[in-house]
Amino acid sequence: MELKKHKVKALSVSILVITTFLSACSGQDESTSTGQKEAVKEAVSTAGTNDVKGANADPLGKYDPPIDVSFVRNLSDVVENNVLGVLKGETFEDNRWSRLYKDQLGINIKNSWVVKGNDTSEQYLQKLNVTLASGDLPDVIPVNATQLKQLSDSDQIEDMTALYQKYASPLTKEILSQEGSSPFDAATIDGKLMAIPQVDSSIERAMFIWIRTDWLQKLGLQPPKTMADVQAITKAFAENDPDGNGKKDTFGLGLTKGLWGGAMGLEGFMAGYKAYPNMWITDASGKLVYGGIQPEVKKALQSLQSMFKNGELDQEFGIKDGGKVSEQIAAGKIGMEYGEQWNSIWPLQLNRNNDPNAQWRAYPIVSESGDMPKVPLKFSTTKFFAIKKGFKHPEAVIKLFNLHLEKNFGTTAEFDKYYAPPEAESVWQLSPVTPSPVKKNVEAFRAIDAARKAGNFSTLKGEAKTIQGKIDAFNSGSKEGFALWGWERIYGAEGSEGVVDQYDKNNQFLMDKFVGAPTPTMVERKSTLEKLMNETYTKIIMGGSIDEFDKFTKDWAKLGGEQITKEVNDWYMTKKK
Repeated sequence: MELKKHKVKALSVSILVITTFLSACSGQDESTSTGQKEAVKEAVSTAGTNDVKGANADPLGKYDPPIDVSFVRNLSDVVENNVLGVLKGETFEDNRWSRLYKDQLGINIKNSWVVKGNDTSEQYLQKLNVTLASGDLPDVIPVNATQLKQLSDSDQIEDMTALYQKYASPLTKEILSQEGSSPFDAATIDGKLMAIPQVDSSIERAMFIWIRTDWLQKLGLQPPKTMADVQAITKAFAENDPDGNGKKDTFGLGLTKGLWGGAMGLEGFMAGYKAYPNMWITDASGKLVYGGIQPEVKKALQSLQSMFKNGELDQEFGIKDGGKVSEQIAAGKIGMEYGEQWNSIWPLQLNRNNDPNAQWRAYPIVSESGDMPKVPLKFSTTKFFAIKKGFKHPEAVIKLFNLHLEKNFGTTAEFDKYYAPPEAESVWQLSPVTPSPVKKNVEAFRAIDAARKAGNFSTLKGEAKTIQGKIDAFNSGSKEGFALWGWERIYGAEGSEGVVDQYDKNNQFLMDKFVGAPTPTMVERKSTLEKLMNETYTKIIMGGSIDEFDKFTKDWAKLGGEQITKEVNDWYMTKKK
């Protein structure tokens, strides 16, 4: 699993724990539909006619003589400390991945520069922006959608359309198609594939209701089936002294000042009222509309306002980030929060560390009516590998993708060497490209669950085998195993990935409909509009008039939202043709 870019601000040590964990959880999805494959094939076969260079046409063919390929990169704390810090004879420049690429592909990886920290850090982003502005580009440039559009518009990068069709291996095409055509739509500009998308898993952004089940049992409550049940539980958690200290000092629902994110956010709560802020959805006429201004949001806000008034929410949530709220969870003051499947690792493990009797479980989100709700998924592919115009071997990056996927998930995979060896579970991050199957986590759960039901774990391999080892360690009751409780809460019989499995089989996912590069007005006004929305929502939750929502929707339209909606629909119409 890989940590997504959330708006929750956590303690740095917590981020390291999550990143290390999320990097190691998942198995290749074989269920991509023919429709998806055809959609991707069409998406990457339009218009572009970049002549394929004279390289070995084998997707895993070796360059002879070898070639140099330059990148710009970041060195995260996880890689520096948890990988290079424990491996002998390997550095960020010279390691098992760089040696593999050299030996099997004849590609020498060169780093034009390396910045310490995550690829979302201010230092890395500033360095990358300076590089892009200078025009002194590396051979391969990792960019976001906005930067990709800028480089394409200024004719600084190669058209990859024909190259992808020729050089991508069948495994690469299979895995990169698992999100449908959306990642390729995002990388396609004027009908040409201008970068290779490092497809990221939207399914891992699914939301759950994480609830303290020991509190449920103590208060004689059942897991929620409707939003009314959710409210009844939060009320009981706030009023009925679930921690037994005789004080009214607990809250029903954990929430951060940012409102959204992979932990302690509102996306899953809002979805219970068919409200989907931060996403573009289709209306009855088939046009795209912004979820944050739809009338369904009002009912969700009114419910939250009532919960705030009743003391079910922390009265100071509006000034607390994820780190502060996690401290409340650690102290046993919060009994429910909406979040993603990794939340048992952080922040919930903090609670277990302080109170070994505390127990949490991930439940499916529920709807107001009790009908099966749609689970909103934000489009998650945010990194694209563009190639500098004029580079002699632009297809080289595709070969890197091919070999990375082959050695981790293919028929010649060496999982314990190249993906997650026991001593350095994030070793896969030493590679400059890190694609992976989008359903690998739920597929790992399915393999483990099947083995569990059969009573035979000997057939497990790769990531599923590694994860089961962690569950076994936890179940052993050892001191070392105590810290692995979070893994059991994800991949055990009651694990969050079991809920993902249920969501997937029930076809409950609702995908963000806009996946293109930011439109001109988005670039100019999006942050202002998002700030306005969050401020309005917070004001209403904390007791402001619900009429503020109607004023907000009008202001949103006037301040750029109406124009953005037009631009988004113009893009959408081109994709439907």
